[in-house]
Parts: sequence; structure tokens; C-alpha cells
Amino acid sequence: MRRLTILFATIFLVSPLIAGENWPQFRGQGGNSRADDAKLPTTWSETKNVVWRTPIHGKGWSSPVVWGDRVWLTTAPEDGKRLFAVCVDRGNGRVLHDVNVFDVEQPSALWAKYNSFASPTPAIEEGRVYVHFGTYGTACLNSQSGEILWRRRDLHCDHYRGPASSPILYGDLLYLTFDGFDRQYVVALDKKNGETAWKKDRDIQYKSTNGDMKKAYGTPAIRTIDGKPQLISSAATATIAYDPKTGEELWKVYHGGMNVPAPPLQGQGRIFLCTGDGGLGLLAVREGGRGDVTATHLDWKAKNRAVVPSRSSPILVDDLLYMVNNDGIVSCLEAKTGDSVWQERLGGKFWASPLYADGRLYLFDEDGRAHVLAAGRTFKKLAANKLDDGCRASPAASGNALFVRTFTHLYRIENKK
Repeated sequence: MRRLTILFATIFLVSPLIAGENWPQFRGQGGNSRADDAKLPTTWSETKNVVWRTPIHGKGWSSPVVWGDRVWLTTAPEDGKRLFAVCVDRGNGRVLHDVNVFDVEQPSALWAKYNSFASPTPAIEEGRVYVHFGTYGTACLNSQSGEILWRRRDLHCDHYRGPASSPILYGDLLYLTFDGFDRQYVVALDKKNGETAWKKDRDIQYKSTNGDMKKAYGTPAIRTIDGKPQLISSAATATIAYDPKTGEELWKVYHGGMNVPAPPLQGQGRIFLCTGDGGLGLLAVREGGRGDVTATHLDWKAKNRAVVPSRSSPILVDDLLYMVNNDGIVSCLEAKTGDSVWQERLGGKFWASPLYADGRLYLFDEDGRAHVLAAGRTFKKLAANKLDDGCRASPAASGNALFVRTFTHLYRIENKK
């Protein structure tokens, strides 16, 4: 009997690794925050459906990324003088690597209530993980051994409130975003050696000399339009699409706002954008434009700006957009028109972005509550779960497991059979 018990436990731990998918960047594959076929649990607690719970030192809002049997995230002490990349074994939660990637003699002042020195989420692929700390440095590590393969520390801006934009990978390039108080640009690095492939200053008319109105925390996304990939990158005031190979500007739309964090979404022949604090809030841009498309391709804008999140990112499932704002109002909109389908108040404060899996939406708040909703045209709450600490990091899904980073721990949550 003991041998059978050990065998079943081993199968439980490794079977998701065999069947599951990787979660390679902020909000998963393509930045869409979807794990369509994952059979994630509906209910959990500190003692129910938790495979493991691992303390993570320091403070960081970066989300976990998953590749094979490794889970990576970043962290830093409150003072920001040491920046770490942490690797956890997917099967048992043991910390495999805790790498001090950078030392910082004089970190700039941080809006500590709202940000950390380790907010950008890593990007990961077979054999390599890329960690980014904004102006303090970017590095590539061997994802198995933890060895640092290359570093860059010469790309700077004044984040003013601290860094938060996450890197993404496409082809042979790693894309970084610097929308600072003092300068704003996008850069593509050769992922093999960290050398600059191209660097493009933002061509945006900000109409303000106040650097606070020029900063943003957006993570770009690669979207295919008319059969060609585009790097679509939201900034303060406007969103710009670039040729991912060369950095050539393809089109831009002005929408106002600052502090924008959300990756652009694509569907229904449209690109969906959030504007952070201020601006239009949420808008849809028809695909296919060139140059300044503000007057020609802006399809619709949010009819109720108050319910649009400025921290959390929306999610698109089929023909519906879902989002939860900072004050816990969750909404469902028609993607084609922006019309409201339903709206409910969950309560709580939300920074983490929703995740979709197998017909369900997962929403995590700052107090440790997680709401599970049925996706669809009728509001239906399936469960409310509680962990000891809250979340500002967005969850990851791989196989049939949720990987949730709270203020103090990393969890693997999964149905125990």
C-alpha cells in the first residue's frame, strides 16, 4: 500500500508537466492571460488544493513564469539595493536558485505603496530566462543552472515611480519598454548576447512638459495584422505599432492617459487598448491603418470610463471583454461595440489581471480573496476563495495548476485527486 501511495503521489506531481503548456511571459502566451483547456480548481484555501507553498523573500509584483519543471520570478528588498531572480522547482516548490543579479548603490525614490523594485515579469524560453529591472538592468540566465549569461546596465530612464514594464520575446529579439519621466523609447536586444538590434524614441506629441504625464508601464504585444507581425506598444498619450524587426513606426493612435500597464488585445478585427490613468479608458481600434489613425480607425471608446481598470488588464474571450477595476467592479462588454453586457461589484482592490481557463474567470484581489466566475453573458459567481495574503502579481497557469504569487509566498494550487 505504501508503494502504491508513493506511486500515485509521483504521478500527481509530474503528470501536469507532461500534459501542460508553458507560461512564458506576463499574462502568458501572447499576453492574453488564457489557458483555455486547463482544468484549474474552483475552490481552495490554505489547507485545500495547495500542492506546495513556498516563502519568497523581499518584495516584488512580478508574476511567475513557467517553463518545463521550472518556475521563475524576481524579487528585491524594500530598499532596492539588491535585485534577485528566484527559481522554484515546479514539482515540490523547493527553491533551486536565488541569484543576486544586480547590486544598486543608490536606487531612486519609489512610490512604495504602489510599486516594488521587482515589478517587471520575466520572459522565459527553452534554456533561458530573461529578467528585467527597468533602468537598473536586464540580464539573461541559464534557466536550468541559474548562471548569468549576459547583462545590460546602460539602458536608462527615470521611472519616477519605479519600473514595471515587462519584457517579451519574439524570434531572436527581446523587447524592452522605457516610458520614463525624462525619456521614452523602445529597444530590441539580440537575445543571444544582449546587443542592441534597434532602438526607437517615442514619436508622440505629449502636449505637456510634465514628465509625470509621459510615463507609462506598458508591456507590448506581437499581433499579426494583414498577415504580418506588429509590435504594438502602449505609452502615455498614445499607442504605437512598430515593425518588430526594424523598429519602423507603422501606425499610432492618440488616446490620452498615463501609467498605462495593459498589453494590447486583438480580436473581432480590432485592437483593444487601455489608457491607464485618464484618457479614453478603453478603446477599440480597427486593424489595417497606417500613420496616425486616430481620426480614421478609432472604432469605439468606453461608454463608462469609471468601470475601466487603470492597473489590472482586461481579457478577451470570444466576442466578450471582461475586466475588473481598482475598486472591485467587474464588467463584461461586447467586443464589437463596447456596450455593457453585465456589471457587478465584487468589492476589494484589484491589481492582478484576470485569468481565463475552461469557461471560468479567476480574479485575485489585494486581500487574498480569489473570485471564480463563469464566463458568459450572465453574471454567475462560482466560488470565493481566501489565502492568507493578497496579490498584486497576476496568476500563471500551466498544466492543470495555478501558480499564484502573494505578498509573501508562491503557491501551486491544483485539484488533488
